[in-house]
Amino acid sequence: MDLLLDGILGIVVLIIVIAIVAIYNGLISKRNRVQDAWAQIDVQLKRRYDLIPNLVETVKSYAKYERGTLTQVTQLRSQLITGSVQDKAQANNQISQALKSIFAVAENYPDLKASANFQQLQQQLTDTEDKISFVRTSYNDYVLDYNNALQEFPSNIFANAFHFVKYDFFQTADEAEREPVKVDFGDLNGPASQGTGPSRAGAKRSGPPASGQAGGPPQSGPKSKGKAK
Repeated sequence: MDLLLDGILGIVVLIIVIAIVAIYNGLISKRNRVQDAWAQIDVQLKRRYDLIPNLVETVKSYAKYERGTLTQVTQLRSQLITGSVQDKAQANNQISQALKSIFAVAENYPDLKASANFQQLQQQLTDTEDKISFVRTSYNDYVLDYNNALQEFPSNIFANAFHFVKYDFFQTADEAEREPVKVDFGDLNGPASQGTGPSRAGAKRSGPPASGQAGGPPQSGPKSKGKAK
């Protein structure tokens, strides 16, 4: 009888151990998928960061570029590689709107539009935006799956015990940020061109400046002492 009870107890303990290992490994797998998807987004953000100065220089070579607009685009560019996931998402949304304005205004400058360098940069930046949009969907799906696991029983017990913390979504802009960023090209050809070039529109950007530190996807909630060991 004692042997039977010991056998049953042993089986129960074994099942519990297997369940703990499975839950822990599941959390690790979900977190790794989030981090891998974020790494792909980060690569594209850095690629966009590198392409923007070349685009600005190309535009400047064909027309006088207003200093205020250059400063605006440069500030947005710097936010692509600093701050939290939400900061980077906001900067990326604003950059996308600003680039659309630049490409639209280029239609008024035939020499710029015909430039092979400008066309190549335009294509590369468009491809980069498409890749960011594609990977963002996967990233957000993985974050949702991972964050749900942190809240569901019984995995939430082990998540707390091993210091797993939530990740932020890479979200699109809110309603205010969805308004197009208006880039001022009124002074592209100098004072003499006013009235014949593009209409003057003040640069506009919503949202606070980026803050925080660069790197992998920042995690929300209290900072943990490290990843699960």
